[in-house]
Parts: sequence; C-alpha cells; structure tokens
Amino acid sequence: MKAVVLKAYGDVDNLVVSEMPEPKVGPGDVKVRVTAASINPVDWKIRRGDMREYMPLTLPTILGRDVSGEVIEVGQGVEGFKRGDRVMGLVSAGYAQTVVAPSDVWAKVPDSLELKDAAALPLVTLTGVQLIEEQMKPVQGDTVLITGALGAVGRAALFAAKARGVKVWAGVRARQVEEARKLGADGVVALDDPKDVAKLPTLDAVADTVGGEAVAAVLDKVKRGGLVGSVVGEPKGARDKGLQVVTFFSHPDGRRLAQLGESVAKGELRIPIGKTFPMDAAKDAQKHAEKGGAGKVLLVN
Repeated sequence: MKAVVLKAYGDVDNLVVSEMPEPKVGPGDVKVRVTAASINPVDWKIRRGDMREYMPLTLPTILGRDVSGEVIEVGQGVEGFKRGDRVMGLVSAGYAQTVVAPSDVWAKVPDSLELKDAAALPLVTLTGVQLIEEQMKPVQGDTVLITGALGAVGRAALFAAKARGVKVWAGVRARQVEEARKLGADGVVALDDPKDVAKLPTLDAVADTVGGEAVAAVLDKVKRGGLVGSVVGEPKGARDKGLQVVTFFSHPDGRRLAQLGESVAKGELRIPIGKTFPMDAAKDAQKHAEKGGAGKVLLVN
C-alpha cells in the first residue's frame, strides 16, 4: 500500500510517499480502506520533533491519528462491524491507503454525513469532550471559560460543557468575536483585549485548548482553588495562583465517537472543514495547516 512516511524529524520535506507493507488483521481488529485522514497539530509537532520526549518514535513511521473509510476485513471475534460499513476512528498510522485498529476504536458514520468529512471528527471531538467529561467534570451552575472556542477541540468542549448545564464563556481573539456569537455560548470574550477580559465574572474553571497568552490572560479570573484543564500542557503560573491543573491526551472511544457523529449529523455540533488535499500532497497539506486558519485540513485517497 502507499503511505505518507516520516523518514526523519524536521520540515515537511521529510514526509515522503512510500510503498509500505499492508497491515495485517488480528483477532478483534478491523481493517479499513481509508477514504480520508485529517491533519492535527500533533502531527506537525511530532514531525518537527517537538514531542519526542513524550512520544518517542522509531523512524521511519506513518503519521496520522484519525481516519474515515470503508471496512474491508474484520478479525476473529469482531461483532458490530462488517465488510462495507462506513466508519471513522482514532487510530495510528492514518496517512495511508489502509489502516488496522481494534474494533473498539471504530464508530459507524451516520448516513447523512459525507464519508470524507467524517475524518475530521475523531481526534478533535474526543479530545474536547474528554477534557470536559472525564478530566474537568464541571457541574450544573459552574462558570467555565473555553479558550480557542472556535477551534475544533474548543467547539467540542463547549458542546460537552453546555450539555452538563454549565455556564460557558467562549474565549477567542477580538477579530473572531462576531463569529463566536454563533456558537451558543452564554458569553463571548476577546482574550487579546484586556478591557474585555476584565469584564469576565469569576470563573470556576478554564478549559484550555490553545495555551500561551490566551490562557495566561484569564488565570486571574479563576477563583482560588479553581481548575484549569488543558490539552496543550500545563499553563505557566497556574499552580502559583492556587489553581488546580489537569492535563491529558485523548484516547480512542468508539462508543462515544458514534454519539458525537450523530450529534454532528443532527447539526448539534459543527466541525468546519477548511481545505482538502490528495494524500500524496501531505507536504503541502501540513504546511497549509501549520499556518493556522479556519477548518480542518483533510488528506483524501
């Protein structure tokens, strides 16, 4: 099969399209012909070597954490999936023509969702939802601010927080405020405008999806003993201010992913698609995604 292989840490020129052995199906596995994979910040951080201390790799390796496609084979003992099913999943080695992963990471794609677009969902939706539901666990009546609320992870976190009866503030840049008002949050704040930040009420918690200056701007608004949950590492100075901090990496969960796919299909949660590239243009796709911008970037076979 063809796959996009990272041959060494560095810039995008270290991504090459190569022939790789077909992954084999073992007991409990599902093999999928990949329709699309999505590009996430973790992909280019791994490529550059930023993550080697936490996620050491044996190079060369295939990048890519989430895919969508059609089931072409199921392993012994697999129930609930059959050849031809449209699925999506949080996997490893997704920049490829085929992927094998345990059956419990896969979720069926709702009929009303375009299969390639489903590749945008697994990592970002599970990350945002798990941050709220499994790590922070806010309760009804809490006031929680989400940084990067217009990003894909931020949108998922906001969706999960609202479902728990939480009062949610969407934290964005000043130029994004009008767009953020469409998210359905209880309030919107420009995190790069100190006067706007000063108007925030006391916060019970912050769900941080972007890090840096965005979360630093609101730490003083969190009550003492309040919580900062982050998917991008511990914010500097948070513990010095008497705050609790939780950081985590998302994990596969096919059952929850199936529910989130239904929410997207119903229009309850929206993860915008920015641009699509062919799989063999992964260099250009990562370069484009790394510049930032609205919407997920997809690689399509």
